[in-house]
Amino acid sequence: QVQLVESGGGLAQAGGSLRLSCAASGRAFSIDGMSIDVMGWFRQAPGKEREFVSAINRSGINTKYADSVKGRFTISRDNAKNTVYLQMNSLTPEDTAVYYCAAARSGLYSTWTRAGMYNYWGQGTQVTVSS
Repeated sequence: QVQLVESGGGLAQAGGSLRLSCAASGRAFSIDGMSIDVMGWFRQAPGKEREFVSAINRSGINTKYADSVKGRFTISRDNAKNTVYLQMNSLTPEDTAVYYCAAARSGLYSTWTRAGMYNYWGQGTQVTVSS
């Protein structure tokens, strides 16, 4: 069974930091016998649509960020641990949302921001930032 399990969410004050983790089942990011290439983070705030936050490819060389988090968030992955991380610094109340981890077997860099590109999703972890 494919599983992506997020952790690390919680409550932070404005200006603070949190680090999210997403642990994937399978070996070396291999799910369903196929390697996972792109891992991404999305978020959904109350009353808003799910939006792209960041993504990283298998090698870790290529990353992408939403403009709203660029310079504050950093995505990374550890293939040996089947885990992708999202380090979130300088948090603001606008970052409050449920954060979802997603995995895709493949995808063009230009499509990384599209939720439809991703094959698997985690259950989400709540991040709340107080002012």
